[in-house]
Amino acid sequence: MAVLSRDTSRPPTGAPAPVRRPRRERWTPYALIAPTAVLMAVFLVYPIGSVAYYSLFRYNVTKPWANGFIGLDNYVQMFRDPLFWDSLVFTAQWVVVEVSLQLVFGLALALVINESFIGRALARALVFSPWAVSGVLTTTIWLLIYNPTTGFGRYLADFGIGSYGTSPLIDSTSAFWAAVLAELWRGVPFFAILILADLQSASGDLYEAAEVDGAGRFRRFWSITLPHLKNAIILSTLLRAVWEFNNVDLLYTLTGGGPGNATMTLPLYVARQAIDAKEFGYGAALTMAAFAILAVFSITYLWLVRAGREEKE
Repeated sequence: MAVLSRDTSRPPTGAPAPVRRPRRERWTPYALIAPTAVLMAVFLVYPIGSVAYYSLFRYNVTKPWANGFIGLDNYVQMFRDPLFWDSLVFTAQWVVVEVSLQLVFGLALALVINESFIGRALARALVFSPWAVSGVLTTTIWLLIYNPTTGFGRYLADFGIGSYGTSPLIDSTSAFWAAVLAELWRGVPFFAILILADLQSASGDLYEAAEVDGAGRFRRFWSITLPHLKNAIILSTLLRAVWEFNNVDLLYTLTGGGPGNATMTLPLYVARQAIDAKEFGYGAALTMAAFAILAVFSITYLWLVRAGREEKE
């Protein structure tokens, strides 16, 4: 008995034919994302491409006769520049110390102002207010605090701590911690705001059930609060690390990279080369190095977080 083969390439008799979307409907999603794509090209792709282009040139507006294409010479000079490596090491130190301390203090403050107590609204306003202050104004405030004649050093000297006429900004070690303290005052509210917003969405039933089961305050924090805050901590840490890496305004106006280049970050070194020395070509090469470092750090950080999440699942 012969078996008849059936042509499956055509729809069976009586079945509705596949509906083809109109050409206009197919292009609608692309038309909707077109403005965003154009903005990204204008404000992201073009600036990066422009910096990469000028990094291959010697470009100094004060010496136009020496300008021209030099290929990778700026990158060769960068790898031979000891101040580049010193600024890179200090930048890593600055980011690790700042982000770690801001996370710890921001988490602690968020937990405190999440509780119910008299004057909580005022406490939240005081905690969040430094975030609304600009970097230059923050520096002005702390310059007055660190002033050897009118700052807190004078009053400490009255109690026999330290000596008159000294400032923490004149020594390399104390200048670092003085800058850390000033940036800490401005950066802690960022973590407090994000973490507090995430704390508001935590389920109260979980805390009540854990309390009924006899879990103490620390146990509830470790088993309920911290896992709930994981995504907020990951996002805020990554954003703050990128921002602290690019920190220029506070260090530029507070220490200027001194004393003796002891507080020189890589972005601050870029500003020195491009703005002060007018070496735009070399500054562009330094900027491309900073961009590559941030890109590798961000991708690696997100990959490690994703890998750790998949292992637990």
